[in-house]
Formats: sequence, C-alpha cells, structure tokens
Amino acid sequence: MTDRRLPLSQPSSRRARSLLAAVVLASAALSGCASLLQPPVQPGESEEQVLERLGRPSNVYQDGNTRLFEYAAGAFGQYQYMARIGADRRLVSYQQVWTIENFRAIRVKQDTKEDVLRRVGRPTEITRYARIPFEAWNYGFKESGVWNSQMTVYFNDADTVEKVENGPDPRFDDSRFRF
Repeated sequence: MTDRRLPLSQPSSRRARSLLAAVVLASAALSGCASLLQPPVQPGESEEQVLERLGRPSNVYQDGNTRLFEYAAGAFGQYQYMARIGADRRLVSYQQVWTIENFRAIRVKQDTKEDVLRRVGRPTEITRYARIPFEAWNYGFKESGVWNSQMTVYFNDADTVEKVENGPDPRFDDSRFRF
C-alpha cells in the first residue's frame, strides 16, 4: 500500500501562505485605521482641497468675511461638522459643532435663527407646536461623548430664541418599545 500523505513541505507552505495572507489583511486594515485618526482637512488648505476631500457641503452660511461649510449629520447622526473658509479662500478651522459648549453659547432673547445656524448648523428635526407659539429645532447629539441627548432650541414668532432645553434623545429611547 502506498503512503498518500503530503510531504512535510506542503503543509508548512500552506501555513506560510495563510500567515502571509493574514499579515497582508491585518496591515491593510491597520493602515485604514491610521487614516481615520487624522483630521480630514487641515487649516491652511485651499477651499478647493476642502471640497475635494469633504465633498459638497449641505449648507453654506456667510459669517462676516468668512463662509461656513456645513456637513450635516443625517437622520440619526449625532455629530455635525463645519469648515470655516476665510476671505483668502483657505480653511481657517474644521470643527464638530454639536457640543454642549456651543449649545450653551446660544443667547436666549438675543440670538436669531441665523445666529443659531451659524453656531450649530441645521437641526435634526423642526417641530411647530399648535398650542404654544414656538418653533422647536431639535439637535440629537452625543453629549460629552457618552449620552444620547437632544438639545431643543425654541424660537418665537419673531424668529428669536425663546429658550433652550436639554434632555434624552427619544430616537434612542428603547423604553418606548417595551411591553
């Protein structure tokens, strides 16, 4: 009877190929992670470079002699970014704007809808209440990087901020679905 076992060199070459494939996949995955840790744009880059890397903004707001490019979060997004482009058409800053500090900076009885748009961008949802004369702009955001929160900015009929409230984000409240 003949021995049909593979020579010793073949299984080790399979192992070597498997190991090589694993190393190649791991290095490809890790190189992708390294690019995720870097900011997508850097101050000083041209407006064209910003648009090339980030794409077309969802909104553009004029703020003095600078423009703000808003990159909207989407329906369930909790982060929204703005790129500030200077008069020289170069990037001044790129920031995540849905922060507790930015929401606290909204001035009740002073700021208008335009002021709020320039500070934190467009909301996740807009609600008009029938029984009270307010329009509510809801911003679902990740408060302190931990809590699913919703900041609500209320505007009166003169489009001025009437009040600002913070609470849990109902989009992530699973207690609504318990029986």
